[in-house]
Amino acid sequence: MESKIEEALDGGEMPPVGRYRLDLLTETWSWSREVYVMHGFEPGEVVPTTGLMVSHKHPDDLGNVDGALRRSAESGEAFSSVHRIVDTRGETRTLVITGQGYREEGTGEVTVLSGYIIDVTDAHRAAAARDATAAIQASAERRAAIEQARGMLMMVYSVDHDLAFQLLRRVSNDTNVPLRDIARELVGFVESSVPAAPESRGLVDEFLRSFRSSGRG
Repeated sequence: MESKIEEALDGGEMPPVGRYRLDLLTETWSWSREVYVMHGFEPGEVVPTTGLMVSHKHPDDLGNVDGALRRSAESGEAFSSVHRIVDTRGETRTLVITGQGYREEGTGEVTVLSGYIIDVTDAHRAAAARDATAAIQASAERRAAIEQARGMLMMVYSVDHDLAFQLLRRVSNDTNVPLRDIARELVGFVESSVPAAPESRGLVDEFLRSFRSSGRG
């Protein structure tokens, strides 16, 4: 959980931050203006309640915060959690909630939960976009290596597109090595074998022979 929070907060610019307070004896919530805005309300437009907050929780995240609040109410320990809400405009927002319980003097009973709510929606989207871009780039690079290796096999063995791919897949199955890794190694092996020409059948035969006999996988 801590790593998720750190990732969400690592967005460069300071995200919107609001304060909250929950009186456990009266079930009364207090929100700063920022928390109202996060939920899509004007400050003071509604009376914050547990029911109101639950109604805005993303259905897949209903249990996330409730469990953290309940444990803190029992123990008074600090907590943090990441969850999503659906605001009044129907937009999904990602929030980090942190806080801790405060005990009543004399009884020692936890009577108040208080802390901060941080809207990390923009930072979360940016992180997701970075991850997606990296995944697409990595996929493109893998495909490029496979296509390059397939082209080499088509040229060397005078076979069509499909047969060249089947040859790569057969080597992958025989050696239990991912096809993309075999393609990368084949391309690297041929390109490093200077001054021999890339279309040299002997080079490719040597690579496939040594790869199979090496017992990899």
